[in-house]
Amino acid sequence: MARGRYILMKDLFKEEGIGIAQAVLVGLITYSRDERECAISMDELERLLDTAGGSVYARMVQSKDSPDSRTCIGSGKVLELRDLCRAGDIRLVVFDCDLTPAQIKNLERELDDGGEVRVIDRSMLILDIFALHATSAEGKLQVELAQLRYTIPRLSGHGTELSRLGGGIGTRGPGETKLESDRRHIKRRIAALEEDIRALEATRMTQRKQREKSGLPKVAVAGYTNAGKSTLLNTLTGAGILAEDKLFATLDPTTRKFVMPDDTEILLTDTVGFIRNLPHHLISAFRSTLEEVLYADVILVVLDFSDPECDAQLAVTKALISDLGAADKPILYALNKCDVRVGSEIKPADADSANTVEISAKTGWGLDVIVARLVEIIREGKRDLWYRFGHTDGALASQLYKYAAVLRTEYLEDGVYMLATSDKKTQGTFAAYLCDEPRGIDGE
Repeated sequence: MARGRYILMKDLFKEEGIGIAQAVLVGLITYSRDERECAISMDELERLLDTAGGSVYARMVQSKDSPDSRTCIGSGKVLELRDLCRAGDIRLVVFDCDLTPAQIKNLERELDDGGEVRVIDRSMLILDIFALHATSAEGKLQVELAQLRYTIPRLSGHGTELSRLGGGIGTRGPGETKLESDRRHIKRRIAALEEDIRALEATRMTQRKQREKSGLPKVAVAGYTNAGKSTLLNTLTGAGILAEDKLFATLDPTTRKFVMPDDTEILLTDTVGFIRNLPHHLISAFRSTLEEVLYADVILVVLDFSDPECDAQLAVTKALISDLGAADKPILYALNKCDVRVGSEIKPADADSANTVEISAKTGWGLDVIVARLVEIIREGKRDLWYRFGHTDGALASQLYKYAAVLRTEYLEDGVYMLATSDKKTQGTFAAYLCDEPRGIDGE
């Protein structure tokens, strides 16, 4: 599936001379999903649509004990939706839930107005945004793989229009012309993409091993999308990462070196943002990127303190960190955007108050506090120990600088003594050179 075939939301209807594409958003209140939760999710869906380059014409919500197996919202509501689309000449409908292939097919047939109304779901919209913002070779491969995995079971649900690449959000897919042939083609393409991604994962693993050898502490900046992770990294390191007030503005991880006040160097890595109901195929495709969290020594979770849904966003973030197997790592919470928060009572209930700092990544307020706390966390489990190297062991002595913070060096008759702040890994690596504090210094 060639990248050149992608047509993003911002390009939809360009040939017809129409500006920003409009869409109707459809939500569902069920027995397990109350009105408030539905409204919050719909607000987020609207922001996703805006990020993809579209705008909302109208929002429609249906209340049912459970989704209708045929059309999700029921036949009566489908007729209302059809009239609404015709009244506004709307060609795109976005559902705030995953649709089955049969539901997509039935909805498009019921809403059909000359074959111009397209129906997509939340996952398709997120996939479109990922395709829009992927810039690295690995990011583009991961997006295409996720799209194909999502598309292949839904080929039969696309009706006779078969090519879902032809005009906007949710159109990613190889098409349904010659269905079985296309399905085989997709499977071959998936296999090729998986092989390419494995090769890139090997390169990423090599880079991780090099960072391990450097001995520098690694801090993964994680959190909900648009919480301010990239802005924080830019403010601390001048990384120059794209930082916009949009969801998933950046996808590719960026690692930068940062010098702490005690002259300790650390590596800060910006990671892809989290979101409610992040499609499992995206988690699978982007696992090598998300695993930056797993290989970090400390996780810096950035939360949007100005958002009333800060608690819910924290719950999503903690659940995904746990799913990745990194829940046991030290976590520092940065309550960002406190300079624009609306009310002082917003406080994420699940955050560890001892490891929670209020900041403004944009203005730099509070960053000195969070950096000081990072120093404390990184130093936990470390000890100031003496090492002795022979006068001919200069290469080994220089290696210690890469793995630990050398505080003092003394040249005595029987060797070079070095006092260094060492973690357990360094202590094990240089165990043969550990020694007691040497005599003959400080007047002894």
